[in-house]
Amino acid sequence: MSTKKGILERLREGPVIGDGGFVFALEKRGYVKAGPWTPEVTVEHPEAVRQLHREFLRAGSDVMQALTFYASDDKLENRGNIAQEKYTGHAINQAACDIAKQIAAEGGALVAGGISQTPSYLSGKGKQVVQSEFGKQVDVFVKNGVDFLICEYFEHVEEIEWAIEVCKSRSSLPVASTMCIGPGGDLHGVSAGKCAVRMAKAGADIVGLNCHFDPETCLETITLMRDALRAEGLNDVFLMTQPLAYHTPDCGKQGFIDLPEFPFALEPRVCTRWDIQQYARRAYDIGVRYIGGCCGFEPYHIRAIAEELAPERGRLPVGSEKHDMWGACLKMHTKPWVRTRCTRDYWENLRPASGRPLCASFSKPDNWGVTAGDDELKQGKTATS
Repeated sequence: MSTKKGILERLREGPVIGDGGFVFALEKRGYVKAGPWTPEVTVEHPEAVRQLHREFLRAGSDVMQALTFYASDDKLENRGNIAQEKYTGHAINQAACDIAKQIAAEGGALVAGGISQTPSYLSGKGKQVVQSEFGKQVDVFVKNGVDFLICEYFEHVEEIEWAIEVCKSRSSLPVASTMCIGPGGDLHGVSAGKCAVRMAKAGADIVGLNCHFDPETCLETITLMRDALRAEGLNDVFLMTQPLAYHTPDCGKQGFIDLPEFPFALEPRVCTRWDIQQYARRAYDIGVRYIGGCCGFEPYHIRAIAEELAPERGRLPVGSEKHDMWGACLKMHTKPWVRTRCTRDYWENLRPASGRPLCASFSKPDNWGVTAGDDELKQGKTATS
């Protein structure tokens, strides 16, 4: 019988490190199509997914989250997407579970299956239709014996409540729930604090945030969530953050998708590994215990979290064999002026230049302001302008 500790037991003992961003990383590598962002790569090129899982594991991830983001049947056939017709959602979700389980076994990691917001909700098709989409994915996860479930990337608290309800009704597994919102709350005007309380009362064991905003904004928002949970006496709920690895101080309410650089010109905004070490420390001090990343997070970012939290975890990740803390490895560099950069003080206080003299620091977000319930967001099988 397996003696592997579950997610809640691990969180009680200390910080758990999540993984990073799969669809963005695999799009850059030529395996995922931007626009739909759906994960048929699990069937088409499983070796690419397997390698990225393995790199996150080596970097310190404690959880191999199956690549099932946007893998609901309705998303796989939305707006001209033929992934559902060609492969089926069941096959894509099954392949994702197979890959995650294989790599998790290489390093004692946990396996999570995840569901996310649906075109059906945006189109106003109602609770029964939306929950049917969730249920098909959750059934695959339960059959495959994942360790816990994640409801992630939801802009509306109502929809994530429906998702949590499905998870709780179809399994006894722990449930994590994260919304892609900022301090202004969800897109129907529910405050961040109320969103956290509603997720917890719906049955989530872990609540928090993922995607759409940078670490700074996510830490501001998770603090609002923490305080609201405490005010309601919900002190047993764990906190989770998986932000972007892009600086987004100029975002509006819908986050980085409103930035004109989204999705193909975000590179000047990438967080350094040192930014992420600071994020990890601040998140831990706030009380967050599940600390990971979303879009833009590469394995070296996850390694930065693992290195920063090594004192609390009692170990460094395998990937630190080739990386000395705070640039100490630069003592081996041939150039003396580079050797002077081998200190924490240097890297922690550096203000990196962009190398783009004609670029502004901030952009002007589009801020269309449309959301579920607006005709412009009703979805269908055919592509439109």
